[in-house]
Amino acid sequence: MGLDDDIAILADAPLFGFLDRDALRLLTFAAERRELADGDLLFARGDPADGGFVVMSGTIRLAPRVAEAEPVRAGRSALIGQLALFVRGTRPTEARAEGAAEVMRITPTLMRRVLEEFPAAAQSVYDTLAIDLVDLVADLDRVRVLLED
Repeated sequence: MGLDDDIAILADAPLFGFLDRDALRLLTFAAERRELADGDLLFARGDPADGGFVVMSGTIRLAPRVAEAEPVRAGRSALIGQLALFVRGTRPTEARAEGAAEVMRITPTLMRRVLEEFPAAAQSVYDTLAIDLVDLVADLDRVRVLLED
C-alpha cells in the first residue's frame, strides 16, 4: 500500500475523518504496523490497552463480551479501541484476524502529538467525543427507564 492509500483508509476511520492530510501523514509515518495471519491474536481480554488499532486490510474478529452475543467483525478503516487512543486501561475482549489482515497501532503518545501539532484536530476530536458521550448517557437513561418498568 502506498502513502495515499494509507491516508485514504485513515480518513475513512471514525475520529480521523476530520483530520487534514498533514495530520494523517504524521499518523501514517509514526504509527506501528502489524501484519496478521488467519487466527493470529491481536490482543487478549485483559491485556493492557495501550493504543487503538485501525484496520488497514482484512478483517478482525472481536469476541463477544457475553456468551449469547455475536462476535463483531471489523473491516477496512474500522477503529478498534477508541478510548485507548487517550487513556490506558485493559482490553475488554479478544481480537483475532480472520484471514490475512494488517492493522495500524496508534498509541496515546502519538495521538497526543497529533493533537498538539494540529489544534483544529484537537477541537474536532473533543466535539466528536462530547457527542458520543451525550449519546451514551441518553442510551443509559433509556436502559434505566426500561429497568424501572
